[in-house]
Amino acid sequence: MAINSALNYLARNVSFGCVLMVAGVSSLQAATVESMRLWAAPDHARLVFDLTAAANANVFSLENPSRLVIDLDESYLDTDVSTLPLDGSAIDEVRTGVRDGGGLRVVLELNREISPRHFTLPPNDQYGHRLVVDLEYPGESAVENPIDPIEAMIRDQEILAQRANAQARAQGQSQGQVVAEEVVSPAVEPTTTAVQPAQPHPQRDIIIAIDAGHGGEDPGAIGPAGTREKDVVLEISRRLAAEVNGTHGFKAVLIRDGDYYLGLRQRTQLARDQKADFFVSIHADAFTSPRPQGSSVYALSQRGATSETAQWLADSENRSDLIGGVDGSLSLRDKDQVLRGVLLDLTMTATLNDSLSIGGQVLDQLGRINRLHKSRVEQAGFMVLKSPDIPSLLIEVGFISNPDEERRLRDPVHQRGLSTAIFNGLRDHFERNPPPASLLAWQRDNQRRPSGNEYRIQSGDTLSAIAVRHGVPVNQLKQANDINGDVIRVGQVLRIPRS
Repeated sequence: MAINSALNYLARNVSFGCVLMVAGVSSLQAATVESMRLWAAPDHARLVFDLTAAANANVFSLENPSRLVIDLDESYLDTDVSTLPLDGSAIDEVRTGVRDGGGLRVVLELNREISPRHFTLPPNDQYGHRLVVDLEYPGESAVENPIDPIEAMIRDQEILAQRANAQARAQGQSQGQVVAEEVVSPAVEPTTTAVQPAQPHPQRDIIIAIDAGHGGEDPGAIGPAGTREKDVVLEISRRLAAEVNGTHGFKAVLIRDGDYYLGLRQRTQLARDQKADFFVSIHADAFTSPRPQGSSVYALSQRGATSETAQWLADSENRSDLIGGVDGSLSLRDKDQVLRGVLLDLTMTATLNDSLSIGGQVLDQLGRINRLHKSRVEQAGFMVLKSPDIPSLLIEVGFISNPDEERRLRDPVHQRGLSTAIFNGLRDHFERNPPPASLLAWQRDNQRRPSGNEYRIQSGDTLSAIAVRHGVPVNQLKQANDINGDVIRVGQVLRIPRS
């Protein structure tokens, strides 16, 4: 209590104002705060101090009223804190002054509960010494309008069914067995069990997670005229989200909807948390020469990049995590605990196949409105594509380093054309391959429904068991439902043809 009272007294009674020099500290030893930068996100705010030299920092909270105090040893201020964009952040006011005993004190007046953390970063190609202070908001979601709990439950059931099917296949492969359904013998008498009425179809939306690359202190590539990649790709992402949300049966989740930074792992985790059916990361390409131009589409490569350019790009994008102060390792340890061995391989193979299929359709659409840098879907080890369970693409919409393409990337008409082309490619895929519980699957089933009954697949069902129960051959059941293999999913509605 005594310590807290003393800290309260110091925070309220130091002399505030712009401090030009700390008395008694040599200018050679002092660190100057040349600028302060603030980015407000839905679930956190990030405050960055740009320093001329490394400085020790002490960060602590005070209550009644709620404040965060940042003390910098042997430092002084050479910037105007009144220009910080506080709107949308947890900060109402920023006060500065000389700390008792020397050094700089910065006090943040807060309007909500925060969980603070801070770290320092050494100089890199873009910045000098930095102190980063993150104000995380407990219980807040990083995305607007998070997924409905009932819809999340439906999706979880789909995922569990898919994993169960994959695990059965994995076990069969590990034992050298061929996993296949039995064809019902004509000698088997059909059961007299009545046809179970199908429950109401969930008709859920297909969720597209849209990730605008870079953001906040990471501007991405910068064009000859000063256009920043982070600004261009955010505009295109917002236009793409509007296209998605304007189409019945689809819902967009913007991973980043403002000028702030998110870690690469966090981006894919947010997509997973929102039960996304697909993840697309939007970027703008760059090269040392101004000549290259055109759009490219990338999917994950399991064996590394498919070209020298793709490898260079993958390394460049992955390194952006270091700018945010996060280790840029490509580890998938978080998923190895759940999906191991053959099961992980099966999941990754299916996801990659979907990614390549969607990528081909997106590339075809982009080629109708823009020059293509590569005529096929490239593959590289981008961090944001390393999700085992969500088909993912990284799209380089054009070369911001090319003066003509930089100009077009700033043009709202061209941005709209790019977003429309991307969505047309996604929509074409999902209209042909809708998730079983989606509205698009329900619409397709109703348009092609033959005479007969329906049955909604339950946990533990197999095609052969369903065929026996309803007295129809397996091959006829497959044909009526356009099933080529033997995989079925819980919640999927089967049409039962009349025998």
